[in-house]
Amino acid sequence: MEAQMDRTAARAQERTRSGKLLKRWNAPLAGYLFIAPWLLGFLVLQLWPMIQSMYLSFTDYSLLEAPRWIGGKNFSAIAHDRLFYNSLKVTFLYVLTSVPLKLAVALFVAMLLNRKIRGISFYRTLVYLPSLIGGSLAVAVLWKNIFGIDGFINQVVTVFGITPKNWIGTPSTALGTLVLLSAWQFGSAMIIFLAGLKQIPSEMYEAASVDGASKTRQFLSITLPMLSPVILFNLVMGIINSFQMFTSAFIVTNGGPMNSTEIYALYLYNKAFGTLEMGYASALAWILLVLVAVATSINFVVSKYWVFYESERG
Repeated sequence: MEAQMDRTAARAQERTRSGKLLKRWNAPLAGYLFIAPWLLGFLVLQLWPMIQSMYLSFTDYSLLEAPRWIGGKNFSAIAHDRLFYNSLKVTFLYVLTSVPLKLAVALFVAMLLNRKIRGISFYRTLVYLPSLIGGSLAVAVLWKNIFGIDGFINQVVTVFGITPKNWIGTPSTALGTLVLLSAWQFGSAMIIFLAGLKQIPSEMYEAASVDGASKTRQFLSITLPMLSPVILFNLVMGIINSFQMFTSAFIVTNGGPMNSTEIYALYLYNKAFGTLEMGYASALAWILLVLVAVATSINFVVSKYWVFYESERG
């Protein structure tokens, strides 16, 4: 009798173990099935082209002939390329000016839209709408016309007696027009800032007011520290996007005048599809990846000195 009970218990345990194994298998399988479209797209449209690009960076490839292995000659040629260093200078100047300006504008508008007034939802939608088409070709063409010699900006400055200027055709101001266009595309950063502002407890501002803190002091001592993780996120994303900026430079200035706006991505494009130096362009692309990775890493390393996380409070 006892032996039969032991066998029955053993079979029950085996069924329980089999059921658990089946559940463990079914749960990941369902997950993999759901992510299969994205995973397939990543493998075919991203990972495989990256592998091909790595191979092509060590070849002489013109799209018209088969790739020819040349080792590290592309990277050696880049190290002595004057236009490469010019594109780096233009890109770093663009990143250092456009990213802070864009974040400042986004934060300022987010604080305005965080106020409790009637119809605030409508105003938020109205302010965000231009950012939906901010990076389109149509906006780039519009921007080119606005800053053209007969554009809206010159019509405005003429009213004040200022001599019209070819803003896009002058090396000293051409890059500035692209920086202003970037600042105008603040919608995404503004939405993230607005979400961060709503997470700050109102009690902190009330306590600061009772203590006699001014609005400026509240902003410096409460708003900025509490928003620092959000600022870091927007900063990193802004730097990554700025390093890859292409459409505005291609449409508005096409790298001119005198290569003053030939940003890195535009220089890479000209090498790939202008002179058909696809191997050279692939090497440039990997250098860009390294630059973005280094810039991102520096931001995360430095962030421990200025980013405040509530979970780390003593």
